[in-house]
Amino acid sequence: MSEWLLLLVALGVILLGATVFTNGLEWFGKKMHLSDGAVGSIFAAVGTALPETLVPIIAIQFGSKSAGHQIGVGAIIGAPFMLGTLAMFISGLAVLLNRKKRDDYPVMRVDTKVMQRDMEYFLILYSLAIGATFVATHPVVKVFIALLLILLYGNYVLKTLREHGNHEVEESDLDPCYFAPRSHDPHMMIIGFQVISSLLLIVWGSYIFVEKVQIISGRMGISPFILAMIIAPIATELPEKFNSVIWIRKGKDTLAIGNITGAMVFQGSVITAIGILMTEWRLDAAALATVALTFGSVGLAYCQIRLRKHLTPGTLLAGGSFYFVFMLLILTGII
Repeated sequence: MSEWLLLLVALGVILLGATVFTNGLEWFGKKMHLSDGAVGSIFAAVGTALPETLVPIIAIQFGSKSAGHQIGVGAIIGAPFMLGTLAMFISGLAVLLNRKKRDDYPVMRVDTKVMQRDMEYFLILYSLAIGATFVATHPVVKVFIALLLILLYGNYVLKTLREHGNHEVEESDLDPCYFAPRSHDPHMMIIGFQVISSLLLIVWGSYIFVEKVQIISGRMGISPFILAMIIAPIATELPEKFNSVIWIRKGKDTLAIGNITGAMVFQGSVITAIGILMTEWRLDAAALATVALTFGSVGLAYCQIRLRKHLTPGTLLAGGSFYFVFMLLILTGII
C-alpha cells in the first residue's frame, strides 16, 4: 500500500510541476508577443509534454535495464495515444457540454490551417519514428532517423512561429503567473525562475515514479510496459486536458486543440527520437496495436479537417471508442 501511495504522490508532484511549468512557458509566449497558435501548439504543448519526456529518460537511465527500458518505451508510446484518443474525447465532451453558449455549434472555432499542419506533421513524423523499429538495425541508421526527427520538429517550430493570421494571445487566456500572481506584467527573471523550479519538481517526481512502477509491476506480475503506458500518460496528460477544457469554455478552440496536437507533434518526434537513441526500439505487438489505434483516431479528425475544412465535437468524441478498444484488448489479455 505504501508503494501505491508514494506512486500517487509522485504523480501529484509531476502534475504540479507540469502545471507550473506550463504557466511559465505561456507567460513567456505572452511576453514575446506570440500568436495563440504558437502559444498553444508550442509553448503550452511542450510544457505539458515535459513529464512524458523526463519519465522515459529517467526510466532508461536509472531503472533496471529490462524494466527501465519497458517503462520508458511504454511512456513514449502511451503519451500520443492518450492525447489522440482520451484527450480529444474530453475536448469533444467539453464542446458538447458548452453547446448552448455557441451560436455556431457544432462547428468548432479552430484555425483549420493550424490544426491541419499539426496533424500532418504528427502523422508523418510518428510514422517515421515507428518505421524505425523495422529498419533501424544499424546504430548509424538509428542516429540518422533520430536526428532527422529532431530537425523536422525544429522546422515545425519555425513554421508555427512564422505563422500569420492568428491574434496575439491575450492575458485573459492565461492564468496569473504563479510566481507573481498580482502582476499583469511579470518580469522575465521571475518567469525563468518559475520554469527552472518546476522543471526540478518534475525531475524529482519522475524519479520516484519510475522507482515505484518497477516495484509494483514486479509484485503484481504485470508488464512494466503496460503499467507505464496506462498510468504515466493518464497522469501526465492531465494538464493538456484541463487546459483544453478551460480554453473551450472560453471559446478559444485553437488554443485548446492546438495544445493537444502540438504536444502530439513534440511527442511523435523529439520523445520518440530519445527512445530510438536510448533503447533498442523494438516495438512488440502491444505497442504496435496502440500505435494503430492512435493513427485511427487522429486520422479521423485529420480527414474531417482536410475534406470538410472544419472540426466538430462528434469526431473528437470518437476518440473515446479507440481508447475503449485499447482497454478491451488489455482486459482480455490480447495485448
